[in-house]
Formats: sequence, structure tokens, C-alpha cells
Amino acid sequence: MTPAGSPYHHGDLRAALVQTATELARTDGPDGVVLRETARRVGVSHNAAYRHFADRTELMTAVASNAFAELAAAMRAALAKEGRKRSHRGDPAARARGRLRALGQTYVDFAVAEPGLFRLAFHEELTEGEPADTEPFALLGEALDDLVAAEVITPEERPGAEMMCWSAVHGFAVLVLDGPLRGVSAKERSAALSAMLDALDHGL
Repeated sequence: MTPAGSPYHHGDLRAALVQTATELARTDGPDGVVLRETARRVGVSHNAAYRHFADRTELMTAVASNAFAELAAAMRAALAKEGRKRSHRGDPAARARGRLRALGQTYVDFAVAEPGLFRLAFHEELTEGEPADTEPFALLGEALDDLVAAEVITPEERPGAEMMCWSAVHGFAVLVLDGPLRGVSAKERSAALSAMLDALDHGL
């Protein structure tokens, strides 16, 4: 990130603006992403920023892409860790179920660790339906396909499963960040999440 107030000299200005806005979102959420403030921190005029982004929504959309990329990276790491578990060797069903659970756990963990980015990624100003085109959603689809391949669910049960899983973990994350679960301890949150994931697994 370009330090606040330092002049911008050369290179990819658009990337510098997006990175700076991402850090603003990380600390201040959607309200922190303002074109003028982003330009000031990069060290350029707001007119220079407007050459790359027509408005705040365009800048927020670019930051949301960064947020989804970070979430996807965390999900891939969780899937890799899950794949190394000895308990899953020779048991495709346990492996597939473990992978889906790991994605749900990681989704909520990301929301708790990066509330500013999480809130921005799903902000009402952004394009409706955009998250469904992201890598995290694709990873969820692959995990559900694994459940079919492992004969945990039937092909007939597969359609629409993404929305059921996504709604469950996203709703839990929102309850933790902005709802009645925001004041609970980490231990209580973990227990509640585990119970929710158990119910989701049973439902599938």
C-alpha cells in the first residue's frame, strides 16, 4: 500500500488506487472507500482517480474482487489442509463432507477476521448477483460435485444446493458481525458454528 500522503510517482495507478481502497475497506468497511480519500492517500488528484473509476461504485466493485480473491485463497488453503487428513484416506464420502465443512468454516472465519472486506463484498451498492460469479462460489460448487461423486447426495439432490449452503453460512456470518451473535465469545461462536455445520451436513 502507498503510505498516506506520500506522492505517487509511476507505475500502475489503477492498481495503486485499488490496493489503497482495499486497505481502507479493511479498516473502515464500505464507508471507508471514497474516491477522493483514496486518491489523497495515493498522492494524486481526485481527477486522476476519476480517469480510472467513473464513481465510487466502480472502485468498490474492484475492492470486492480483491475481497473475494482473499476469501478464495483462504478456502483453497483450507481444502488443501483437509485433503492431507489421514482420516479421509480411502473414504471418499468423509473427504467430500470434510471439504464442504472446511469451506463453511473458512467463510465464517474470514468474515470474523476481515469484517470490513466482508461487508464491502456484499454491499448493496454493488452489482446484484455478482458474488455468484466468484471463485468462492465456484469452489462451493466443486465441493458439492464431490459429494455427488462420493454418493453422499444424489444427482437429483444436487441442483440448488449452493444456495442452501451459501445462505446458511452467510446468514451465520452476518449474525456474528451485525446480529445477536456479535457479543458471544469465540468458544461459543465456534460451538454454534459447529452445530450449524452439523445440521447442514445432515440436511444434505
